[in-house]
Amino acid sequence: MNTIRALFTVSVGKKIVMGLTGLFLCLFLIVHLSGNLLLFKQDGGAAFNEYSAFMSTSWLIRVMEFVLLFGFLFHIVEGIVLTIENRRARPHRYALNDASSNSDWTSRTMFVTGSIVFIFLIVHLNTFFVRHRFLHVEETMYDSVVYAFQRGWNGWYWAFYVVAMVLLAFHLNHGFQSAFQSLGLNHKKYTPLIKKLGLLFAIIVPAGFASMPIYFYFQQFVK
Repeated sequence: MNTIRALFTVSVGKKIVMGLTGLFLCLFLIVHLSGNLLLFKQDGGAAFNEYSAFMSTSWLIRVMEFVLLFGFLFHIVEGIVLTIENRRARPHRYALNDASSNSDWTSRTMFVTGSIVFIFLIVHLNTFFVRHRFLHVEETMYDSVVYAFQRGWNGWYWAFYVVAMVLLAFHLNHGFQSAFQSLGLNHKKYTPLIKKLGLLFAIIVPAGFASMPIYFYFQQFVK
């Protein structure tokens, strides 16, 4: 019990929770991207709609949704708490400036990029998940995606999506490697490899998501 309490009260424990939930969310991104790639299948959205129907009716997926929700909540809350604690630990303004010289831009802006990605997540869920799960709209999920990327927000939703993915890339680039460091998996032999894998992950996954709004938005001009 004391060990579990320490995970949420001690600084090192909070970082471990951040690392574990962060890696869990990275796994979710891979699974989510894999399913969304069905959007590119030239079948009028049949495969993607079938996938979406399975995701909304499977009891196993329903259970995983709660696991995912708690994963997000723990990651967000611990991120906010650690940010506040880090700022309180700097008694003078010059300490912040000195810290910035010893860390890269992505590490210094993790809270900012994470906050913007969180806003994107709320908008994204409202655009697709909430409408189909709770409002029971008649259009298929594929049609909703196409409409959102081509006409949403008067044709600007796709751009908002792409910008959010760029910020997600910066967030993942630092978050991936820092997650392993928080778990104590920091070794001069393996750390360079982890950093390279983190950079690769931070490029491929957001680029995969960003390719969808770009594809559907410009598709309307080449028909």
